[in-house]
This record gives sequence, structure tokens and C-alpha cells, in this order.
Amino acid sequence: MFKKFQRWKKDQSDAVRNLSEKKRELLKSEIPGHVAIIMDGNGRWAQKRALPRIMGHHEGMKVVRHITKTANELGIKVLTLYAFSTENWKRPKPEVEFLMKLPVEFLGTFLPELIEENVQVRIMGDTTALPPHTLKAVNQAIDDTKHNTGLILNFALNYGSRYEMMEAMKAMMKDHQEGRIKEPLSEELFSTYLMSGGLPDPDLLIRTSGELRVSNFMLWQLAYTEFWFTDVLWPDFTDALFVQAVEDYQNRGRRFGGV
Repeated sequence: MFKKFQRWKKDQSDAVRNLSEKKRELLKSEIPGHVAIIMDGNGRWAQKRALPRIMGHHEGMKVVRHITKTANELGIKVLTLYAFSTENWKRPKPEVEFLMKLPVEFLGTFLPELIEENVQVRIMGDTTALPPHTLKAVNQAIDDTKHNTGLILNFALNYGSRYEMMEAMKAMMKDHQEGRIKEPLSEELFSTYLMSGGLPDPDLLIRTSGELRVSNFMLWQLAYTEFWFTDVLWPDFTDALFVQAVEDYQNRGRRFGGV
């Protein structure tokens, strides 16, 4: 038994060492400035283990912490996480209520760590429908990290891309009609009206759980984003897989319509 434990310990040490070496290698090439993740598969992860779906969401929250830390280590500028969509309100009420408590628990637990690591918290989505306790926790995190200059941890919370584009279009048309826009209408101008205004478009999109769709997520911003899919469910997503996604990104040729 002791020998088995020693072998397991050695394997763990080797894995950590290999991952550290891979991270150092990644830093020799271009790192994606903005990585977006559709964190899918929490419910299925729980169901496979005969657990309530909310347990999958809770496990998924722990993964957010690790991936945020790794993204920061790699020098990624923006990490956008699809936390709750405008369509997720259709889920059972107890599950929705639990999901609305997760930001409170996550930020309440890890906010000191985020502050220490110079991470800035942001949110994009329709905040008017969020429960007061959720909004309070998010606003507290935003305020406490607003002067941080490292990784921007951008939560897409009660977010839907079609809603975002419609609201942006209405706001831009209103400003145009009332004479506040003095420049020609353009893609660049429209982008400033989006909820992601001020952030670069994602360079890399990661989606877990084997689904091959974008699910109403950043439809405008993903025009030239590299997609990376995995069958792994979000609670099982590891730092090593995140590093692999970035490595695969570095091995692709981005031509943006050119040759």
C-alpha cells in the first residue's frame, strides 16, 4: 500500500512539473488576449453520479477558481465565463435559485484571492432581473477590484447575445436620431454599444461537454474567434486541458479572411 502511495505521489509530482513546463513553453508564443468559455455539463456531471444537479454547479464553481488562476499566470488579459444565460430562467426554480446564490458564495470565498492576484471583476448581462443578493455580491466585487490591472474576469450573467445586440441597436439609433453621434455608423461604433464594449473580441472560445454550438453567446464578437471543443464536462475540466486549448490555438493560422 505504501509503495502504491509513493507511486501515486510521484505521478502527481511529475504531472505538476510537466504542466509547469508546458506553461513556460506557451509563454514563448502568442498568448490569446481574450479567452471565452461556455462552461457546460454541470448538470450531467451530477446526474452521472446520482447527485442533485446543483452539486454539479457547485463543483463547477471550484473549477472557475483554478482556471482563473491559470489564465492569470499565462498573462491572458480577459477571461469571459458564460455563467447564466437569459434562457436559463426556464430551468426548475430550485436550480435557478441555487445558481443565483453561486456568485455570492464564489465571490464571498475567493474575492480576497482575486484582489491579491490583481484580478478585476466585471459583469455583462441584464442585471435588472438579478436577485438583490446576487447583484450586491457582484457589485461589491466590481467595486473592490476596479483598480486592479491584471486579468479581467468577465462574468456573462443573465446574458443573451441577441438581446445584447437588439439593445445596442436601439441605443445607437436613439443616439443617432438625437444627434449625439457625429461619425459615420460602422462596425467599430456598434461594438462600443455592446455589453462587452471596451473589451477586445475573444481570440479563443472553449466549450465543454461535447456540445458543438455557441448557444446565443457573443454572436457578434465571435466572428473570427478560434473554437475549441472538448467532451469533458465542466466540473472535470482541468488546468492541463486549458493549457492544451491554448497550445492548440497557438498552432492554428489566423488569417482573418486573408491568405
